[in-house]
Amino acid sequence: MKISIAFAAAAALLIPLSNVSAYAYSGENHAKDAKISIRQASEIALKARPGKITDRELEREKGGSGLRYSFDITSHKTKYEVGVDAQTGTVLENAREGAHPD
Repeated sequence: MKISIAFAAAAALLIPLSNVSAYAYSGENHAKDAKISIRQASEIALKARPGKITDRELEREKGGSGLRYSFDITSHKTKYEVGVDAQTGTVLENAREGAHPD
């Protein structure tokens, strides 16, 4: 019984950590400048292109406010890039990934 309680307590501590790593992304150092969180941007991107997010980053790029979340989303065995403005939440890009992705 003591082992079960100890295991449950350890598992309870690790569960929140698993959510943190699920949202790790390149460009996190720009997050302080974004009005939209990575979670909000992920939801917006998945509404625009339902599928599975396979990569995410926050980058400075021309268009919109100049700060965007970029998501690679696999949908029906095809990879798409969806860009979400980090200030407004506007979808800036929603296109099939080309032969030479950045």
